Amino acid sequence: MKFEIMRDYLLAGLNDVMKAVSSKTTVPILTGIKIDVTNEGVSLTGSDQDITIQTFIPAEENGEQIMTITTTGSIVLQARMFNEIVRKLPTNDVEIEVTNGFATYIRSGKSEFHLIGQDAIEYPLLPEISAAERFTIPADLLKSIIRETVFAVATSESRPVLTGVNWNIQDGELVCVATDSHRLARRKTKLEQLPSGVSSVVIPGKSLNELNKILEDSTNPVQIVMTNQQVLFKADNMLFFSRLLEGNYPDTSRLIPESYQTNVTINGKALLQAIDRASLLAREDRNNVVRLETLEGNAIEISSNSPEIGKVQEQIQVESLEGDTLKISFSAKYMMEALKAIDGQDVIIQFTGAMRPFILRAVHDDSILQLILPVRTY
Repeated sequence: MKFEIMRDYLLAGLNDVMKAVSSKTTVPILTGIKIDVTNEGVSLTGSDQDITIQTFIPAEENGEQIMTITTTGSIVLQARMFNEIVRKLPTNDVEIEVTNGFATYIRSGKSEFHLIGQDAIEYPLLPEISAAERFTIPADLLKSIIRETVFAVATSESRPVLTGVNWNIQDGELVCVATDSHRLARRKTKLEQLPSGVSSVVIPGKSLNELNKILEDSTNPVQIVMTNQQVLFKADNMLFFSRLLEGNYPDTSRLIPESYQTNVTINGKALLQAIDRASLLAREDRNNVVRLETLEGNAIEISSNSPEIGKVQEQIQVESLEGDTLKISFSAKYMMEALKAIDGQDVIIQFTGAMRPFILRAVHDDSILQLILPVRTY
């Protein structure tokens, strides 16, 4: 195998696939990156068994010659070492040649590295996924869906299924739900085309975070295929496979209250900043609790009290305040993350009492819903 390639393109491809390579794997060959060279271009594959990323660098793009292929073939090279070498090569022209016994030479300018590769046949094959059951979402919308839900997944492994986001297709919509049993984030999206086949999967939060880093902020379509064990995201020249979490995701729809006793409509940004200020004093206390109290004359008070440090109070005018008076305490961190997901729009917060879950959503858009359980403070 022998080819020459422009270093920038090789590095960009490596940056993506390195996100799937783990040094802690129990399968030694997975500490490597698989390089496949065909006459069409070069494919790079990285995997840690949970996530597999493959990126393809075409031989030419928009009339520009990116590489020259002398002989095709495949090799697996130690991922971290290969990545570091390519990053530090002296020129933008890189020649990679594999000779007998998987000896691999990497040349650039007057620099030559010699690495011992491994047989690509040993590398696990990509999962077979039928493309009949796919649907498409623009990349920027997919990034928003991930950002608005993934922060609410559980971080402890005591209930593994809660460390993922439940993607469920129902009534022509994709409904994405994450919960750690103290809060919940839900995002609904209308789908243009509906897949037949698997309609509900739980995707690990870690996989979605990695996917979010790789996806470009563009309106280019991302094809999504859900099966029983795997989900595939396919963008321009990239395939991103993730294994799914096993187990039944809890039915969260019954957590969302039917009726509300107090409704507050407020500027989301102003509330976020006030809670951020109040949390300065709450931060030392391990549960980071902030209080909200409704006042006369369309106002609320945000306050926090830390016995050793002091206290803070701030009044904010609200756009409307309906229903019963209320005093409620909640985690400042959860509230701030929920408000960031709704992203600075005017929000309506609906309460059903001081000890019941309350919900937040944007005034003009009910596709995003955030639910938070209050904290008992006496």
